Amino acid sequence: MHILDDILIVDLTQALAGPYCTMLLGDMGAEVIKVEPPGTGDQSRGWGPPFVAGESTYFLSVNRNKKSLALNLKSDAGRDIMHRLVTRADVFIHNMPRQSSQRETGVDAETLLALNPGLIYVSITGYGATGPYAERPGYDLIAQGESGLMSITGEPDGEPMRYPIPLADMTTGIYAALGVLGALLARQRTGSGQVLDLSLLESQSAWLSILAGAYLNAGEPPQRLGNLHPNIVPYQVFR
Repeated sequence: MHILDDILIVDLTQALAGPYCTMLLGDMGAEVIKVEPPGTGDQSRGWGPPFVAGESTYFLSVNRNKKSLALNLKSDAGRDIMHRLVTRADVFIHNMPRQSSQRETGVDAETLLALNPGLIYVSITGYGATGPYAERPGYDLIAQGESGLMSITGEPDGEPMRYPIPLADMTTGIYAALGVLGALLARQRTGSGQVLDLSLLESQSAWLSILAGAYLNAGEPPQRLGNLHPNIVPYQVFR
């Protein structure tokens, strides 16, 4: 018995943030149907080496506990199958930044919530669904840089450093999974679905909580300190 037994998730995401979210929900027992474009599939299937039996280990690391379905959403038949899936789904998740692409493929929030008012509709993009950057593509590295994380990572006299794992993607995936759990709980009480709008930039910026607090409240800008701690001494790496 798992907490999300009997929950059906339709996953139209690629790369990492969305797949990481749905993997976490699948680990909790949800049935996840991963929908991929025919022929190529999820772009991360080709991110390697290393490969195992022809599959990228990158792809394998965030796609366990899922079923796979190839659909051409630019065709009437593909959209019809997607809509039939959504009518019985609990959660739908995508990472398409352009509203025009969502409408063209029939997966925009208005269309899907009309089919299933109890649906939890999750959008993961670089900058969110509104604002001047709304339809720009977003990637982990960009979010790490624009959030300020790279400016404080590394040695004091060094260059800005990318965190060695896709931290912005994984953070957004975790927040998305947390939002889905909250929305499912709210639906039990109200019967209504919700639209969740997640962005890489906002999710990554949230990591700056302590440093942002020092700047916003005391005017002290964060600095690149290597392994030193900005507040506690001694608290660093020692041989």
